[in-house]
Amino acid sequence: MSELLLSFYGDDFTGSTDVLEALSINGVPTVLFLNTPTLEQVRTQFPEVRAVGIAGVSRSLTPAQMDAQLPPKLTALKALQAPITHYKVCSTFDSSPELGSIGHAVDLGCDIFHPSFVPLLVGAPQLKRYVVFGNLFATVGDRTFRLDRHPTMSRHPATPMAESDLAFHLQAQSPRRSHSIDLKALSTSRESLLGQIQALKQDEAPFVIFDTLGPAELATIGELLDSLSTGAPLFVVGSSGVEYALADAWLKQGKISAPHKKNTPIPIEQLVVMSGSASPVNERQIQMAFAQGAIGQRLEAHLLVDPSKADQERKSAIKQALLHLASGRSLVLYTVLGPDDPSIEKTISQIAQLGLSAEGTSKILGREQGLILNALIEHGGLKRVCVAGGDTSGYVAATMEIEALEFIASVATGAPLCRVSSRIPSNDGIEIAFKGGQNGSDDYFEILRRGV
Repeated sequence: MSELLLSFYGDDFTGSTDVLEALSINGVPTVLFLNTPTLEQVRTQFPEVRAVGIAGVSRSLTPAQMDAQLPPKLTALKALQAPITHYKVCSTFDSSPELGSIGHAVDLGCDIFHPSFVPLLVGAPQLKRYVVFGNLFATVGDRTFRLDRHPTMSRHPATPMAESDLAFHLQAQSPRRSHSIDLKALSTSRESLLGQIQALKQDEAPFVIFDTLGPAELATIGELLDSLSTGAPLFVVGSSGVEYALADAWLKQGKISAPHKKNTPIPIEQLVVMSGSASPVNERQIQMAFAQGAIGQRLEAHLLVDPSKADQERKSAIKQALLHLASGRSLVLYTVLGPDDPSIEKTISQIAQLGLSAEGTSKILGREQGLILNALIEHGGLKRVCVAGGDTSGYVAATMEIEALEFIASVATGAPLCRVSSRIPSNDGIEIAFKGGQNGSDDYFEILRRGV
């Protein structure tokens, strides 16, 4: 088995495939598991990999649910003995004390890894996410917004971001202190940086937040983290900017070779998209798909979350979708079309009547979407599918009984095409892209269909 460079846990599914892509395109053979892998399993099934990940859903969990789910997975990653373990979070950092608490997750991780400090690298210039003097910014179109002014993340239905200062945001989620390595500090010598970090190391493992504006900061941080991982293993928190930073350092150190040429998937005639995202970006992508000839089919979320109606609604949706597929055209199945879709209020009302929690609803709806997609793959002869929406992707993937994913090709940064290993025979080997609501150009679905 090749020596592992990194292990990682993704707090949602599309974020996990984002890491899979970042590593793979930079020449780091990587495998992403849905369940907890053992060292023996990795050695026997994937002997050439240099990075191993677990795709999770902690972004949509309460702290109590994290207490039950996270420690076994992080303990398993520690057992892989990689010099760096990365708790991967979304580059928009959306979280709250009640849901998807990054601070609480880090507290659990510190109980396992016992670090003396926790590097926090959220910026990902490749995704147009930047941290400047501790504040997070994100670009939409040609405009860059402070995150608390971001047109989507400030209105996120579950975890709206009302604070762009990462240290202040974390104060409500964890008692540990936060320190900053800002742009001015990053412009000093490596010895000076190491000295600053050494002075910050303490038993209570404070957050050390790194500014990130562009490739220069990523390169500096990557070399710093790589050098700090030669002693005790590092427990790092952040976006896929962590992987881009480290890959650059590993290449300079000769730990990896230059990546192979870009893979190009073959064009296909028909793509099925299963969408659960309310993002305006995803809405534009769906509308573009319609304009380019895809058929649209709304899934009635308020019926699918109702136990007394879900079975009949699912069977009806499958029947209608198979008729659409018989036309030979691509198909987009969606539960919501943009943040102002009236179906959102209808579903919220139904959830209240049923007494369901937000996390419970996401799980139920995601499972129903997964069952529909399973049936379409089995009976529709599909070769390539796409799932849009972070939480949707995690629950659909679980319902598809996916065991592992391997990278095929980049389609858009953070939303690669992958090959599935599944316990369901009809799903095994299928090509799939898991796409976050904010990822990809307006014609993402058509690019995915015709090959890049």
